[in-house]
Amino acid sequence: MKRFFQVVEKDTSSKRVKSNGEKEANVGSGKEPLVFMSWNANSLLLRLKKNRTELADFIQQLDPDVIAIQEVRIPAAGCKGGMKNQGEVKDDTSSSREEKQILMRAISSPPFSNYHVWWSLGEAKYGGTALFLKHHFQPLKLTFSLDQTSPALKHETDGRVIVAEFESFRLVNTYVPNNGWKDDENGFKRRRKWDQRMLDFVLQVSDKPLIWCGDLNVSHNDIDVSHPEFFGNAKMAGYTPPNEEDCGQPGFTIGERRRFSTILSHSSASKRNWSTYSFIHSIKRNRLYSKKAEDLVYVHSNLQLFTHKESGYKEVGCQAREYRLGCFHCPQTCGSLHKESGYKEVGSHAREYRLGCFHCPLCCT
Repeated sequence: MKRFFQVVEKDTSSKRVKSNGEKEANVGSGKEPLVFMSWNANSLLLRLKKNRTELADFIQQLDPDVIAIQEVRIPAAGCKGGMKNQGEVKDDTSSSREEKQILMRAISSPPFSNYHVWWSLGEAKYGGTALFLKHHFQPLKLTFSLDQTSPALKHETDGRVIVAEFESFRLVNTYVPNNGWKDDENGFKRRRKWDQRMLDFVLQVSDKPLIWCGDLNVSHNDIDVSHPEFFGNAKMAGYTPPNEEDCGQPGFTIGERRRFSTILSHSSASKRNWSTYSFIHSIKRNRLYSKKAEDLVYVHSNLQLFTHKESGYKEVGCQAREYRLGCFHCPQTCGSLHKESGYKEVGSHAREYRLGCFHCPLCCT
C-alpha cells in the first residue's frame, strides 16, 4: 500500500555515511526519501534463491527509496562462541561463504544494486534486520539500538533495530519480539521490557517526525484482525496466564494493545498509523471495487479514501496500492481473501506477487 508523507526538502551540504554503524554520519544530500517499503522476508536468502526474479520485478515496479526488511535470518560475522560483528554477514565456514556469495551476487545486480545496504544481524539464522537506501540519499546518522545514548556501533540482541536519521525525519525499522504464550523471560516479560524501551525511544526522538516500520507483532484495534473474539480468547492448552491482560493470541492481548496505544500516543508517528486489514474493510465499506480501488488515496488525517477522479485526489497527491503476496502470518493480510467470496470483488484487479513468503511487503509514500 502506498501512502502520502510530506517531507520538506532543504538545501544542505553532502557528506556520505561511510560504513555500517559509523558513529557520526554527517549532513546528507538535501533530498530525502519519499517512498518506503517494509517487508518481513522470513529469510531473505531463501527469497533471493527461490523468488529472485519476482522480487526484483516487484522492486523495479514499485521503485521504493527505502526498503526496510525484517527477519532476514542471516547470521552475523564471527566465530562460534566469540564476539560477533552484527553489521557484517558471516563467512568463516564453507557453507556461510557460499551463502554470502549468493546474497552478494543478488544484491549486486539491478534493482538491488541501486541501494546501499546496512545490516543488523543475530548470532544465528534468526531475526535480523536490513535497510536498503538508494545511493543518492544519505542519512545524517545511523544507529542500531533503541537506546539513542548508547554507542552507534552497539546493536540490539538478534539485530532487531535500525534507525536512520534524515534532515526532516527519522525512520526506525524494527523486528519486535513476539509476546509468546507464557509469563517467562522469552515471553511476556521480554515483550513488556521491549515495549517500555520502545516508549522511551519515541520520547527520546520526539524532536522530529518518526516513520516506524517493520514487523511490530501487534494488532491493537479490533479492525486489525479478521475475528477479534476468536483471537481475544485464544489460549495455549494447559496454561492460563496469571494476568487477564496477557490472555489471548500473542499480538492481540489486552496488555500489548494497551502498551502499543500508549507508545503511539507519545510518538510523532501517531497520526500516521494504519493497517492493511482496516484498509481492506474501508474498500468494502465504501464499495470501491475493481478498477476504482486501484486509484485510492489514503489520507492519514481523517482516514478518507479518494479516487483519482475526485477533487481531493489532487490535494493529497498520490495513489495507494496494495500488493497481494498470498501471505498467512497476519490475519489482516490477504492470504485468506483469495478463498473468500469477496476476493473477486476486492482483489482480482490487484497485482499478485507471490513470493512464497509469510508476510506482505507494505509500502507508503
